[in-house]
Amino acid sequence: MERHTRQRQAVVDALARSGQALSPQDLLVQAKSAVPSLNLSTVYRQIKGLQDAGRIVRVELPGQPARFEMAARDLATTPSGHRHDVHAAPQAAPAFDEALQHLHHHHFHCIQCDRVYPIHACPGPMNDLAPPGFEVQHHDLTLRGRCASCVAGAVP
Repeated sequence: MERHTRQRQAVVDALARSGQALSPQDLLVQAKSAVPSLNLSTVYRQIKGLQDAGRIVRVELPGQPARFEMAARDLATTPSGHRHDVHAAPQAAPAFDEALQHLHHHHFHCIQCDRVYPIHACPGPMNDLAPPGFEVQHHDLTLRGRCASCVAGAVP
């Protein structure tokens, strides 16, 4: 059972507000505005609990420390705030496809500010890129470059 605390809520709110994958240190900085006494070990405990509850997911980029972002189930909401059940049987293909796009997504890694942003799109199956006879079961795609803020010169 997920235990609801001010610290946990501060971490969830920081991730939700950011709209990107954050390192534990970034989470600490952002969540401290709500809970000034928060420390890094508490953030790590909250991360573990939130992962165990399926509320956040780990984002791995080669050569980078782990970051965390909101799980798709917490992102797939209607404008009124009601969640879509992305695991339910589809009633209409387009709506279901839209919900599935939230489950599988990729990332943009800014090489200047080191932020990681979700890209809620996918080029599709990668079977044609695999060697003959191979079967692709999963893929990750990370675009690297400069984010809009860095391009505009508004270094965060």
